Amino acid sequence: MCGISGQVFFDPNRSVDTRDIKRMTDALIHRGPDDEGLYLNSNIGLGFRRLSIIDLQKGHQPLCNEDKSIWIVFNGEIYNYRQLHRELKSKGHVFRTQTDTETIVHLYEEYGKSCVKHLRGMFAFAIWDNNDKVLFCARDRFGKKPFYYHVTNDCLIFGSEIRSILTNKDVPTDIDPLAVDSFFAFKYITDDLSIYRSIRKLPASHTLEICLASDHPKVDIERYWDIHMTRDESKSEAEWCEQIDSTLSESV
Repeated sequence: MCGISGQVFFDPNRSVDTRDIKRMTDALIHRGPDDEGLYLNSNIGLGFRRLSIIDLQKGHQPLCNEDKSIWIVFNGEIYNYRQLHRELKSKGHVFRTQTDTETIVHLYEEYGKSCVKHLRGMFAFAIWDNNDKVLFCARDRFGKKPFYYHVTNDCLIFGSEIRSILTNKDVPTDIDPLAVDSFFAFKYITDDLSIYRSIRKLPASHTLEICLASDHPKVDIERYWDIHMTRDESKSEAEWCEQIDSTLSESV
């Protein structure tokens, strides 16, 4: 399952405390009992709890590229990572592991934030680009993997679960009545809401980006995919039935 967490201060002179990231990561131990890892670089801190599935020996996270300028914490599984691995190697990228995690790192190097459009799978990840001082986060198309965040005027905190964010005692815990209404109406909390006013979900099919090189850093959230319900009569009914059956079979 795995769990990710992190904190970034908008002031480059304010350092993240290792103990804060450790507390956030420890709160997710049930999601990843096999391994843990931390990355801290002044005002940025990333944490990870691992459930080992792919490349058991070399899949430790946070994971970086060759020159250690790009770091990632990733929860999920990329189904087409072997194909992407081959394509990226042909473009000159050098891999140290056989993980789907490292594939995302090199995909980001190659395509920037458009990397998400190449991914088939379920995922929530955060990438720290030390070259451009950018934190880039994303959630899969249908939101199978969770991503919660809390943002103020001076920092961003994120995690796979709310409990990770709440290890920071400065995060307000006022209940959001809209979320309560949503829960009783639909049996789950819709949109970008959480049970707390101060904590939000990154919606499915969305990315979150913040550039700390800017004089006034701000969180930008964008949709990168949507379902288009347009009529298509290019196939016969039998051909559509065959394609739907094939797609569902592959998915399941």
